[in-house]
Amino acid sequence: MKNNNLIIRNALNLADETGSQKVFLFLNSLADFHWFLKAEHIHHAQIVLVIPSDLAISAAEIRQTPAPVIRSWAGNQTRFSRIKYAFLHAVLQGIITTESKVICVLGPGGKSHLDTITIHDLTLSWSEEFPFEVHSLIKNPAFPVIMAAIDIALDIGALGREGKSVGTTFVIGDERNVIESSHQLVFNPFKGYPKKERMISRPEVVESLKELAQLDGAIIIAADGAVEAAGRNLDAGRVLTKRLRGLGSRHRSAAGITRKTSAVAIVVSESTGKLTIFEKGNIVATLEPLISRRLV
Repeated sequence: MKNNNLIIRNALNLADETGSQKVFLFLNSLADFHWFLKAEHIHHAQIVLVIPSDLAISAAEIRQTPAPVIRSWAGNQTRFSRIKYAFLHAVLQGIITTESKVICVLGPGGKSHLDTITIHDLTLSWSEEFPFEVHSLIKNPAFPVIMAAIDIALDIGALGREGKSVGTTFVIGDERNVIESSHQLVFNPFKGYPKKERMISRPEVVESLKELAQLDGAIIIAADGAVEAAGRNLDAGRVLTKRLRGLGSRHRSAAGITRKTSAVAIVVSESTGKLTIFEKGNIVATLEPLISRRLV
C-alpha cells in the first residue's frame, strides 16, 4: 500500500494547490477500508470515502473513521461513471455542492491499488462524451427518487434480466402531465394498488420494476416515489438534435416528454447498458455500468 499512500499524499497536495474542498478516495474492498483505518491520512478533513454499497461494514466500523462515507452502487462502472455517481450522492448527502472543486483518487474497479488522480470543478461544463450538467437536476424536489431510479436502472443496464439485455425508460416527476401525454400499451400492473404498496423504496417494488422493464413502454414514477404505471407509450413528440443522432426512438421519446413536461427521464440502452438522463429535452448526464456480468 506504499504507492497508495504516495498517491493520496499527492492528491492532497493538489487539493491545496487547486483550492479543492474535498478529496474523494474510492476504495473497493473490506480490506481496503480496514487499511484506511490505519493509514496516515485518516484524520485529514478533506478526505471523503467512496465504498461499494454491498460491503459488509458495520455502523460501528463506519464510525471509526472521521471521513464522510458515500455508499456507492455495488456494481462496476467505468471510472468517469463512478465519479459522476459519487458526486450526485455527495450533493444529496450535503457533502459537496454543485459549486465545489473535488479531487478524485481511484483505481480499477474491484482492485486495491490506486493509479488515477482527477481534478473536477463542478461549475464548469464537461465534455459531450462525459456530460454532467446536473445543477437543475439536483435542485429538483424529486432528486432522491431520481437517485433511487438510477440505482435500479444501473442494475438493469449491467445485468439485464433473466440472461437477456434489457432497454427501458423511467420517467420521474410531473406525473399528471406525463400520464396525460402518454397511453398504456399493456394493462397497467400498478393500477388499483394502494399508494403505500407502490413506493419505490419497497424492495418488492424494486424487483417488480426490474421484471417489468422487459415490457414495451416507459415506467412512470411520481415525484414522491409512488410508481404510477408501467408499459406506457410516451406520446410527446420525439426530439431529434445533433446530440441525439445515432440514438434510438426510446431516447428521442424521453427527450420529448422532458421537453413537454417538467419530468426527468432515465433511459437504459438495450445494446450497451448505458444510462442517459434527460431533463428539459437535453442530455444532462450519462452513466456507464460495465456489462461483463450480463449473461448475453
